[in-house]
Amino acid sequence: MMEEEDLEFVEELEAVLQLTPDVQLAIEQVFPSQDPLDRADFNAVEYINTLFPTEQSLANIDEVVNKIRLKIRRLDDSIRTVVRGQTNVGQDGRQVKEITRDIKQLDHAKRHLTTSITTLNHLHMLAGGVDSLEAMTRRRQYGEVANLLQGVMNVLEHFHKYMGIPQIRQLSERVKAAQTELGQQILADFEEAFPSQGTKRPGGPSNVLRDACLVANILDPRIKQEIIKKFIKQHLSEYLVLFQENQDVAWLDKIDRRYAWIKRQLVDYEEKYGRMFPREWYMAERIAVEFCHVTRTELAKIMRTRAKEIEVKLLLFAIQRTTNFEGFLAKRFSGCTLTDGTLKKLESPLASTNPFLEDEPAPEMEELAMEKGDVEQPKKPKAPDSPFHGIVSKCFEPHLYVYIESQDKNLGELIDRFVADFKAQGPPKPNTDEGGAVLPSCADLFVYYKKCMVQCSQLSTGEPMIALTTIFQKYLREYAWKILSGNLPKTTSSGGGLTISSLLKEKEGSEVAKFTLEELCLICSILSTAEYCLATTQQLEEKLKEKVDISLTERINLTGEMDTFSTVISSSIQLLVQDLDAACDPALTAMSKMQWQNVEHVGDQSPYVTSVILHIKQNVPIIRDNLASTRKYFTQFCIKFANSFIPKFITHLFKCKPISMVGAEQLLLDTHSLKMVLLDLPSIGSQVVRKAPASYTKIVVKGMTRAEMILKVVMAPHEPLVVFVDNYIKLLTDCNTETFQKILDMKGLKRSEQSSMLDLFRQRLPAPPSGPEGSSSLSLLAPTPEQESSRIRKLEKLIKKRL
Repeated sequence: MMEEEDLEFVEELEAVLQLTPDVQLAIEQVFPSQDPLDRADFNAVEYINTLFPTEQSLANIDEVVNKIRLKIRRLDDSIRTVVRGQTNVGQDGRQVKEITRDIKQLDHAKRHLTTSITTLNHLHMLAGGVDSLEAMTRRRQYGEVANLLQGVMNVLEHFHKYMGIPQIRQLSERVKAAQTELGQQILADFEEAFPSQGTKRPGGPSNVLRDACLVANILDPRIKQEIIKKFIKQHLSEYLVLFQENQDVAWLDKIDRRYAWIKRQLVDYEEKYGRMFPREWYMAERIAVEFCHVTRTELAKIMRTRAKEIEVKLLLFAIQRTTNFEGFLAKRFSGCTLTDGTLKKLESPLASTNPFLEDEPAPEMEELAMEKGDVEQPKKPKAPDSPFHGIVSKCFEPHLYVYIESQDKNLGELIDRFVADFKAQGPPKPNTDEGGAVLPSCADLFVYYKKCMVQCSQLSTGEPMIALTTIFQKYLREYAWKILSGNLPKTTSSGGGLTISSLLKEKEGSEVAKFTLEELCLICSILSTAEYCLATTQQLEEKLKEKVDISLTERINLTGEMDTFSTVISSSIQLLVQDLDAACDPALTAMSKMQWQNVEHVGDQSPYVTSVILHIKQNVPIIRDNLASTRKYFTQFCIKFANSFIPKFITHLFKCKPISMVGAEQLLLDTHSLKMVLLDLPSIGSQVVRKAPASYTKIVVKGMTRAEMILKVVMAPHEPLVVFVDNYIKLLTDCNTETFQKILDMKGLKRSEQSSMLDLFRQRLPAPPSGPEGSSSLSLLAPTPEQESSRIRKLEKLIKKRL
């Protein structure tokens, strides 16, 4: 049992003594040993086998055991020595603590003694300082008082925790009493030097008052504020007398005298009192600021009384002189005394990319910048507003309605001048740089708008800016109506169209065009001007929102005016489309009245096609050249013309009845010719071939392909009926009965034949063709040899014509 316990103890001991490889390596490096007993992988069995390799070696077992016991004893002695050494160290530490305890007591005693001596010195200084302070105060020795008072107050701060001691509390109360007496005495001295009653001042400042200001810096801030208030009030008392409301110099026309007076007073102050007050009091700036407050109040009062006498020139004169004076103050002073944040305007956002921001000297440069809308042009950052901006001129804001009314009148006269100039000079001349150009009057209008906006924003960014915006809206609409819409050519009913016989004889029909070259150029010019106005109005709206107070931005909305210019653009495009459309009408009428059943052979394109192409070649290049600066609106013109001409062409196509097979082939050739011309419409007659827009090409292909499909259905034999009906449904995908009946009319079928075909058409609508019927309808499209040769001849003619 004991052996088992010993084994368990040994195992536990080995587990405890098991060291990590890193620790074992460190031990071996510090204490290198060759003894097997020191090895980490010591094995007792192997060690015993090494000591007693044979049975004969067991004879000296006692000697081996004695050596091991001796080794164990020596090891125990070493361990004991180390443990005792550690114990002695602990005893030495306790002895050190006992020694240092005495030293610490001495340190505390020294520190307390030093504090006591310092406190006694401070107390001596405080007591002596209070006595000296009271004596100097009675003798008005403010220069010495200023230095002494600050020292006494600094010393007194050390005794805050000793205020429970009666003597200390008594000294503190004496200091407070001395401060109170000083404040009252200094105020009395200033009252005596600068009496409130009367306007006479002493000859100059005294050194006593200068030193008194230094003392006031240390006393309660209210003493300093009272001195400043009394001095400024006395300094401006003469101003209130000279510029009373009933005085002639008080009115706006002599506002310069107010500002000249304060400038003289500031110079007088610097000469007489500049050194009396400390620089950090900023007395000159405080005088100027108080003058501004008084002036603003007085001007507001007198303008309310004499509001009917205010004229725009007088108002602008007063505002200009006032803003100049505010600029003078901003250069002279820092504005650090202006703590009232309401005097400072909110900073406007960073410069945007609209043309109204550019401070160009010449209107031509402004016009160019507005037209191009150059985003990359560097903008000058807006200088921050000075703290003096509006400090006086704010009083003019309630009377700015006079300015707004004046601008309303000026803009009305400007619009009338534009109308008169247009009548006198006439429309832009074609075949010159003026053709299709923006009317110069619109640039003049927006330059004037910019000047008004900048001027008004300098006067106010509140309600007057909203009123000015309303005036801008009014005259933008008037410009759109009187200058743009009012000068658009009127369509006339008598166009002198071509007769059918003249068309068939292939005579030129240029006289069909309702608008002359000058009128076309005018329409394009008005369109370009409306586009310019639309873009610039949007920029104007953005700039107005930047200038006005943030709380009022929602009230600025020029969307209605932009819509007005958009309407002018649409009307101009519609006029151009109607003109070309009307020029093509006689040709389409001639097409519908030709005897297509009598056409015996397929020839070149018909005369009506030549007439249509002639009108297109006459009008489109003129329009394209005059709308070179607004390509997107030329594209709109092309799209609108295609959307108008193609349905009208199909309508006249249905009127061509009856049609023979050869007649249908001729119409198919004509339709293909028109399709090619329409696809080439955007660049027709141009040396620079530009690919037509995809949106336009899609409309032309879709519309003219429908016309071609109609003719192919007409060319197809109407028997068998089922195949014809299914072929119609497949080619035209039109389920309208009226369209189907028009096809039958074009084929010249009798009403009795049409009735049965219509019934069959209605029956076949729900079920699309499939299976063998589909194949039969496909076979229907296969051309006969005669048709194939006819088409080859037409293609050869087309190719020759193109070449």
